[in-house]
Amino acid sequence: MIIIHANIKVSSRYRDTFLEAARLVTKPSQAESGNISYHYYEDPEEANTFIFVEKWKDEQAIQQHQETSHFKKFVKEIETIISEPIHEELFEASVKK
Repeated sequence: MIIIHANIKVSSRYRDTFLEAARLVTKPSQAESGNISYHYYEDPEEANTFIFVEKWKDEQAIQQHQETSHFKKFVKEIETIISEPIHEELFEASVKK
């Protein structure tokens, strides 16, 4: 399993635009066959700072996600409203059974 933390800071005047774009990318991302979990949260101490926490089965699932129309649309919509580059962290995790 691969876990992604994508940290995104948004210009305050575009908050509502970002939230709508985030809402629209979340549901179809959660429905992807390689997705385990896909959520986003706002930092309660830093307004307009968000983190997407994603869990994917493997690298192939991430690559397929990045080729979807909903992901490409999201990236295009937010590229002009973020206040700094997106910071991503990837973690590999094993699941104990």
